[in-house]
Formats: sequence, structure tokens, C-alpha cells
Amino acid sequence: LLVESGGGLVQTGGSLRLSCAVSGRSFSDYSMGWFRQAPGKEREFVAAFTWTPGTTVYADSVKGRFIISREADKNTLYLQMNSLKPEDTAVYYCAARALPNPSKYESHYTYWGQGTRVTVSS
Repeated sequence: LLVESGGGLVQTGGSLRLSCAVSGRSFSDYSMGWFRQAPGKEREFVAAFTWTPGTTVYADSVKGRFIISREADKNTLYLQMNSLKPEDTAVYYCAARALPNPSKYESHYTYWGQGTRVTVSS
């Protein structure tokens, strides 16, 4: 079970930290990712992370602004979002897949959270 939290309303240039709490199983051999879906658009890749050895991958649109990380003892994945822009407005989803290498493709992920909404005002 994946449960996201931390979304909300923020002004342009602001920051938010999204959390994805993992329960029900160990994801130590999994890779996990963040995707987002803006109004009227398809869901797109944001960032991915492997628990071991801590490999990260980012979409070009968020590289240098967003940081994906995890806190192993809390079984939680994070997405620190800085320098937010109105185009970052979307519902953000946490996802997991039972392979260690990260993927940018939505279809490669098996487990999904319910999403948390982020709105960036101009």
C-alpha cells in the first residue's frame, strides 16, 4: 500500500515536500517513482529511485529543482520540490515496481498510490 501526502497550494518559487508511506510489504528490492498528471494531460514521469544502491533518475523538466529520496527506517519515499512553477501543478502519484532498476515508463509500475494534489499559483 502506497499513501502520498504533502500536497497543497504554493506560490511560484516556493517549495513542497511530498511523502509516500509504504506499508504492507518490504520494498527493499523495488524501485519507486513519482509521476504527475496535470489537468487535461497524460500522466508523466517525474523521478525514480532504487532503494539499493540509491540510484536516482529525473525528468529533464524537474532536474535541478526536485530531489527524490527515501528514509529507510520509516519506509517512506520523498519528493522535495523546490523553485516550483505553475507548470508543476498536477496530481502527483507514487509508484513501485518489483525490479531494482528505475523506469520512466508508467506501464512498468505495479503499485500506485491515490495521488496528492499540488497547485502552484503564479
